[in-house]
Amino acid sequence: MKKQQYTGRLLMATLALAVVAGCGKKNEPEQAPLVEINRDPYPSTYQALPSETTLITNVSILDGLGGQIDNGDVLFKDGKIVQVGQNIPPPEEAKVVDGKGKWVTPGIIDVHSHLGVYATPDGPSHSDGNEATKPVTAQVWAEHSIWPQDPGFRRALAGGVTSLQILPGSANLVGGRSVTVKNLPGRTIQDMKFPEAPYGLKMACGENPKRVYGNKGGPATRMGNVAGYRQAWADAQDYQRKWDKYAEEHKAGKNPTPPKRDLTLDTLAGVLNGDILVHMHCYRADDMGTMLDLMKEFNYQITSFQHAVESYKIADRLATDKVCSAMWADWWGFKMEAYDGIRENIPMVHKAGACAIVHSDSDLGIQRLNQEAAKALGDGQRAGIDISKAEAWQWLSANPAKSLGIFDKTGSLEAGKNADLVLWSADPFSTYAQAERVYIDGGLAFDRQNPASWPVSDFELGQPGEGDVK
Repeated sequence: MKKQQYTGRLLMATLALAVVAGCGKKNEPEQAPLVEINRDPYPSTYQALPSETTLITNVSILDGLGGQIDNGDVLFKDGKIVQVGQNIPPPEEAKVVDGKGKWVTPGIIDVHSHLGVYATPDGPSHSDGNEATKPVTAQVWAEHSIWPQDPGFRRALAGGVTSLQILPGSANLVGGRSVTVKNLPGRTIQDMKFPEAPYGLKMACGENPKRVYGNKGGPATRMGNVAGYRQAWADAQDYQRKWDKYAEEHKAGKNPTPPKRDLTLDTLAGVLNGDILVHMHCYRADDMGTMLDLMKEFNYQITSFQHAVESYKIADRLATDKVCSAMWADWWGFKMEAYDGIRENIPMVHKAGACAIVHSDSDLGIQRLNQEAAKALGDGQRAGIDISKAEAWQWLSANPAKSLGIFDKTGSLEAGKNADLVLWSADPFSTYAQAERVYIDGGLAFDRQNPASWPVSDFELGQPGEGDVK
């Protein structure tokens, strides 16, 4: 009897606990779903041109990796390069292009362009590159200013440019996000965005920020510039910690409140996470040295210094820290921080084992970047720096692709890569060479022999000389 009473009491107690537990579970709020930031709210809608299997034969080939093949062939199919070499047998369905006496290179990639954000015709309505309202404007994105109808895109295409990075201007310490695009016409910028290319972040050191903000509350000095960067990165680290803590607490089954979203810190934290690449406007060697120390203090990577007229002074450090240097062939002396530039800058950086790039920063220079590279190559050779044409083409394709995080897709003529290439009428380092055919993802984007096929901006329709290519 006593045993039965004990068993009954134990069962009742167990049931009571179950009821209490059930009530508690019922009254506890359900865990809210994890809040995550959309890293790609403006995705690419790019569609490649139709392409056909094509074999270009009997050409001199610069492969973009430093190699040259004479009397070579290039075969591409379904938008990808299939084979590069000699005596490639043509597939039955292939269109064969006899390139006797001509040259083939990877398409040119310009890492510093303002097409679309400073569109032509020039005027206040088209001046959308600088958000010069405060020193740190990491929240703005260049793509939200780009006018796809800018006729400059078509002119650059006729010069052999297949991809380009469009950046904000350089008024600010942190100017905002850049975007990499395919140089094909689009109704919106999303139609031009290079699929899966990482975003960049434009930053600027030296004269520009202190000149713009010296009378607006600062920074007014170079030391003020550096303090501004450091505070921005410190704020970004704090923002990271808040989101990391929120994610950890949510994973532990708690119901934490997500941090307040901050668009400026979203971008800066993206750099610290390694998702966004830093491209930094910087002229003087001492400024670049300070920026290299800054990136080590906050543990991020500067992908490239832009303009960088004094890179030759610290080329060894650039090589060690794996930072590319995007440079002009011969622009210098137009302001104090550009005064110590030399014409041998690009070849000296290359010879030191660093990543050298030829860039434009100009709607005119982008049309003839092959000639800019030729000037730099010639200046180096006259100074006794022995660099071949095949090596020098890396300045226009492979190295830019590396700095933009797209080298796995383009920048060299290798099997499996995008068929972004140019058929030149002559040695592309010649002043007289013209881009006869430009292919993007295997599609014929420009054919000099067929003016009726040249892309024309809607803005140009009805204008005198519409579609002219010089």
